[in-house]
Amino acid sequence: MEKRRLSQSLLLLFILCFHQTTVQCHDRFSRHLSSQPPSPSRTPEFKYGLKKIILSIVLGILTGLIGALVFAFLVKCMVQYMNRTPILKGPVVFSPKISPKTLQSALANENELLGSSPNGKYYRTVLDNGLTIAVKILETFDAGSPERLNKSVKRRIQHELEVLASLKDRNLMSLRAYVRDSDRFSLVYDYMPTGSLEDAMNEVRENQLQLGWEVRLRIAVGVIKGLQYLHFTCVPQIVHHNLKPTNVMLDAEFEPRLADCGLVKLMPNMDRATSVYCAPECFQNRRYTNKSDIFSFGMILAVLLTGRDPNDPFFRETVNIGSLARWLRHLQQEGKARETLDKSILGEEVEEDEMLMAVKIAVVCLSDLPADRPSSDELVLLLTQLHSF
Repeated sequence: MEKRRLSQSLLLLFILCFHQTTVQCHDRFSRHLSSQPPSPSRTPEFKYGLKKIILSIVLGILTGLIGALVFAFLVKCMVQYMNRTPILKGPVVFSPKISPKTLQSALANENELLGSSPNGKYYRTVLDNGLTIAVKILETFDAGSPERLNKSVKRRIQHELEVLASLKDRNLMSLRAYVRDSDRFSLVYDYMPTGSLEDAMNEVRENQLQLGWEVRLRIAVGVIKGLQYLHFTCVPQIVHHNLKPTNVMLDAEFEPRLADCGLVKLMPNMDRATSVYCAPECFQNRRYTNKSDIFSFGMILAVLLTGRDPNDPFFRETVNIGSLARWLRHLQQEGKARETLDKSILGEEVEEDEMLMAVKIAVVCLSDLPADRPSSDELVLLLTQLHSF
């Protein structure tokens, strides 16, 4: 509607300018003819006057066009200024269960530290209404950074947070609120009492927790469904960029939810590939695509199948292969895939067949070339066919 009104205004302005110039030129031409009747002796003067008239018409048209363009530019700048996103202050809440005042009060108190990473720290806090939440504090910019007070950067971050808050899927951690405070953001999520997949697998390795194959497969299916939502439902597509067990949270029923989705756009230094879960192309040329997420998923599936930590010295010292991915691929090609499986989940023959098929799927996901990896759409179909959920 605004574009139509602007076009109509420009057209009207052009017509008025052209009409006024034409009328003036016509009056001059009429006066010139009436005062000086054409004669052979005055032919040069007549031609000179005609040239002046044509030049006046051309200059009038050009003046009208330039004026119309300047006017259109000013209108466009004014519309953009009026429609730009305001920088919000204080808590921005997306959940009816959280009030800004209550959240501000809870964040001001000393809260329980759950963990930390290069991207920020995690806290657990309880609101006045009894709701337990998890808070991730992101230090978005280093001290002294020239971008700290840049309003355009703050608007960009605010826009990205609003996009993350709009993501609604059972296998994603939903952003419930956020608070901007100078050079950092506090992101509010649901609290997951079971912790992360990394916590669960550490307890499995220490024989403090038993996770059967059915539960592990359900976790894998939930993770790939979360990626399917990001890759195919979201417009534009969202690449997780940092998928690993510490970013896979588990609810009380061990249903996974992906955390830190898309936070790379908020963290200037977060795109440095340092995790063993990163795809080869991320180390080589800093290129991240949806197929990079698939490699990370393949690593998670490998951890669920083998029970091993990818950072285990076993892969560097004992087998001299260098990584969990290469070890898994080597034994699968040698026909010894069963030797890779976690001994604590070996049992029924039907489950072993499912696990051996899952090993093949993990190896394909861990292909060095992104084009050789399946899509999340294809993986959902493959994994759900292994077992009926």
